[in-house]
Amino acid sequence: MRDPGTEGIRLSKHLSDQGMASRREADDWIAAGWVRVDGKVAVLGQRVLPQQRIDIDPAARSHQSQQVTILLHKPIGYVSGQAEDGHEPAVVLVTAENHWSADPSRFRFNPGHLRGLAPAGRLDIDSTGLLVLTQDGRIARHLIGEDSRVEKEYLVRVEPLAEGSVREDAIALLNHGLELDGQPLKPAKVSWQNEEQLRFVLREGKKRQIRRMCELVGYKVLALKRVRIGSVVLGQLPVGQWRYLGVHERF
Repeated sequence: MRDPGTEGIRLSKHLSDQGMASRREADDWIAAGWVRVDGKVAVLGQRVLPQQRIDIDPAARSHQSQQVTILLHKPIGYVSGQAEDGHEPAVVLVTAENHWSADPSRFRFNPGHLRGLAPAGRLDIDSTGLLVLTQDGRIARHLIGEDSRVEKEYLVRVEPLAEGSVREDAIALLNHGLELDGQPLKPAKVSWQNEEQLRFVLREGKKRQIRRMCELVGYKVLALKRVRIGSVVLGQLPVGQWRYLGVHERF
């Protein structure tokens, strides 16, 4: 006879799969007593079946609505995540002094907005542009989850690695046909923005992907700037400053 406690899927995974919360956030809700299954308060580690009714206390939604997402114009010289090799993480720039004075949102900076703030995607130390930092696990999953299809747009200044190094089919290959780490890359949208700058639109984010792609076809990247993630653009946000994601903005 099967143990009913081993059937179904973990409640926190179910809530995450439904896009209601990240797994960590779901566990916090369960621990706080904000989740009921068939009318009974759920417990951590509980499993659920598809036909069971799940209710979420409004307090959980209220807590979720207070979470913030920050858009930072990362300068060169800062790493996206944890400090490494003596370089500071970009989150140290999220201060009251660096809050963009033209931020259209109505949020005011609160030190509590730094609690649990984590980068949703990477931007390497030599690159600049739009970096997302969020307290909301749903947004992080939407941007960097395995099934994410959110576009990221970059402006990339390049020059030939050496005379005659650039392949004749370079642009075609950058759009589709290259491999990194033994795996084919997803189709991209790559075109010339001007004589020295390429425009890249990607739906994936392997480590130093654009720089490595360019090297494969004979180009060296001189400068790389991310200008858009989904429908959210860098716009006029100054280097080293940040703003809040607006209530009505969506990636």
